[in-house]
Amino acid sequence: MARASGTAMEGLLQGGFLHTASGVRYKVFSRDGRAWMSYDRDDAPEISKERSVLDGEKELLYFIGSGHRGRTYLYEVEGEWFEIPINFYGKRQLWDMAPNYGSAKTMPAALPVDSNCLHCHASSVQIALPGARNRYEGAPFLQGGIGCSACHGEAAKHLEEQGRGPIVNPAKLDTARRDSACLQCHLEGNVAIYRARKSLADFRVGDDLADYVVYSVRADAKTGGRRASSQYEALLRSACKAASGDKLTCTTCHDPHRSPSAEERVNYFREKCLTCHTGVKMATAHHPEQRDCAVCHMPTREAADISHEQVTDHDIQRHPHSTTPIARLLDTAEADDLVPVGRVSAGDREMGLAYAQLAASGNQKDAEKALRLLLKAEREGSSDVELHTKLGLIEQMSADNNDARREYAASLKEAPYDATALGNLAILDAVSGHTADAVSLLQRAIDADPSQLTAGLNLAFIECRVGNKKKALQILTGLTRFDPDDPTLRKFLSSGTYAGERCSLL
Repeated sequence: MARASGTAMEGLLQGGFLHTASGVRYKVFSRDGRAWMSYDRDDAPEISKERSVLDGEKELLYFIGSGHRGRTYLYEVEGEWFEIPINFYGKRQLWDMAPNYGSAKTMPAALPVDSNCLHCHASSVQIALPGARNRYEGAPFLQGGIGCSACHGEAAKHLEEQGRGPIVNPAKLDTARRDSACLQCHLEGNVAIYRARKSLADFRVGDDLADYVVYSVRADAKTGGRRASSQYEALLRSACKAASGDKLTCTTCHDPHRSPSAEERVNYFREKCLTCHTGVKMATAHHPEQRDCAVCHMPTREAADISHEQVTDHDIQRHPHSTTPIARLLDTAEADDLVPVGRVSAGDREMGLAYAQLAASGNQKDAEKALRLLLKAEREGSSDVELHTKLGLIEQMSADNNDARREYAASLKEAPYDATALGNLAILDAVSGHTADAVSLLQRAIDADPSQLTAGLNLAFIECRVGNKKKALQILTGLTRFDPDDPTLRKFLSSGTYAGERCSLL
């Protein structure tokens, strides 16, 4: 954990590869004492008309990831921080695309660096400035790696009194707060919804994580979803957890201060099992030829969320080939319902936002559930940016434009630079003929966050249509600093075509 982040040159893993699907060649290297990532693609129109010459580089400033599972790097453009689209995978010792980008046909869009994600890899993470979730007052974090404070709180008094001063000991906290010390980074679920006006970056050990965020999974989820950083929901369904109750926690088997060596591992974890599974027969006669209990009861499976990675299944099954749907444990849950992980109270707002997040992929049933729950939460007094923006989006998708407009306006009262509300309200203004209002909203969005691709494309098209071609070209050129290979942007620049319509930039 102490090596989970740092300066790029301190943790530079040089190498490169050709990504066949996109034709882009990536390389990570050092030059003049600084770290860089280059990307290039030769002109290959016979492969795809949407692809053309690509050539550029980014200076890498920080690394994220210890390298045990993987590592990636951060770079900065005009005060905004982004993650490169490639990862180094520790188990296979190779460079490849970041998760979900393996089949990308072009170089992926820039990935904004969110403080909620940095929380699990660095210390003294900074809170983003208003306007853009990846703009910070200086560096995005002030200390590389996970320091003592992540699990023990502020240590100044403890150090000042030479180890006798007060410090948080998670083992002495109540169950929820004890487990929260680990789960702040080792719980993921299918969906994570932050409580109103809360951020994971604000969490401090000793708090109850459920006061900040609600994690949910589909009721028919199997064995933790095979996510590399989210084995806790699988553990909750295990017979070991059911029998031990609150006594069993992450640190029952894992020492947060050290990991056993490869030579120690089998005996180390076997002794953990035998702490509860006592008796001479279990210790000596139960498969004496196989001392590694995990081989049969916690098998290693391919991770669903990280390429080239495997995870240990924490379902701890007696017969490991069976599956245990969450729905079997919940009398009222249907297979496609979302269920909060653990004994967590989730209101209509949290569950409505969770369904709305899933509905973004086009699931109409999720959208209907989201609309019903969010409207109920709003009637009962809930009012925050996420609620209003998601309600507006669902209503806009359903062509309820007046209701959507009202929700976006409410969102902007809470957060004047919310990019989604600004962009979608601008679309409603544009289609209803209020061009000047649409331009004002879109300009506001990209002034706050120049990397907003959709807002920039829409603004450029409107400016082009009203004759401001120089301004339109300036906007599009600016967008290439963030997404140089976006096919929609390239097509607009090369032919003036956008959203099925044409406006020449010449």
